[in-house]
Amino acid sequence: MPHDLILFDLDGTLSDPQLGIGRSINHALERHGFMPLAPGAVSRFIGPPLDESFRAITGRDDDSTIHALVAAYRERYGDIGYAENQLYAGIPEALTALADAGVPLGLCTSKRRDFACKILALFQLDHLFRFVDGGEIGVHKWQQIEALRAAGQVGDASLMVGDRAFDLIAAHRNGLAAAGVLWGHGSRDELQAEAPRYLLDTPAQITQWRRPEVPA
Repeated sequence: MPHDLILFDLDGTLSDPQLGIGRSINHALERHGFMPLAPGAVSRFIGPPLDESFRAITGRDDDSTIHALVAAYRERYGDIGYAENQLYAGIPEALTALADAGVPLGLCTSKRRDFACKILALFQLDHLFRFVDGGEIGVHKWQQIEALRAAGQVGDASLMVGDRAFDLIAAHRNGLAAAGVLWGHGSRDELQAEAPRYLLDTPAQITQWRRPEVPA
């Protein structure tokens, strides 16, 4: 059965945000007296909710510290970090092919919605998406998808596409099929452990979800 909507993650799925996220995390850490991350340590914190990442990085769990770190991060990210971002090769063409074939597209990201919209507009992709759903502190992606289901924006035949295990877990928890992508920040082992329906090596494979043509 064709999927009635393709729900995409953003970071690590459509674009690589490592530079902007890494610099914004380190901006926040240094402002509040913590050691910055080494460049090679940034990748594992791309995708999870921001408050969870700062708790893992700092070992702190008090809300005042975490909220201050998040605020400092967002200050820099909202100014310049969001633009330190690079689309994966082939993504614009794949998304356009789906949209041109009449397949509805949505976005579900742990990133705040206004930041996600700025990134889509930066790359001139915003017109391709029916809706953009962003995260808030303390809200998990499975809860975002749960709310989208309750609002009727995704359904039984919808497909979630992401690069990390928690994207797939969130989909499965809500009864959606899931696709893992191998060009992002999650490993093959991480994704295969969640038994996605699809595992993609290249963005060109996204076009397989175009609806089959009906003979005249």
